Amino acid sequence: QVQLVESGGALVQAGGSLRLSCAASGLTFSTCAMGWFRQAPGKEREFVAAISWSGDTKYYADSVKGRFTISRDDAKNTVYLQMNSLKPGDTAVYYCAADRKGIPTMGAVLYDYWGQGTQVTVSS
Repeated sequence: QVQLVESGGALVQAGGSLRLSCAASGLTFSTCAMGWFRQAPGKEREFVAAISWSGDTKYYADSVKGRFTISRDDAKNTVYLQMNSLKPGDTAVYYCAADRKGIPTMGAVLYDYWGQGTQVTVSS
């Protein structure tokens, strides 16, 4: 059974930092591309960042480029999202997702597995 478990969400002041983690089990993590998405209240789920199976290719949404960094540790079956210079507009539930094809993509429908999400709240 595949499980993706996010952690690290919290309430933080604007300008602060958080690191989200997503621990994967039940799949061959090292061959999966991984993505982070977020969904704010009343809005659709949106792409945040993605990383290829090798870690060589990374994509970011324009809204987070230069502030967020995605990384992976295959020894721990974990993908991370380092978030710096947080803004109130970053407030959302953050989800990680796994794509068995190994190719990073911004399309949510292309991911095979999803976590339950972790809440990030940025206060002004």
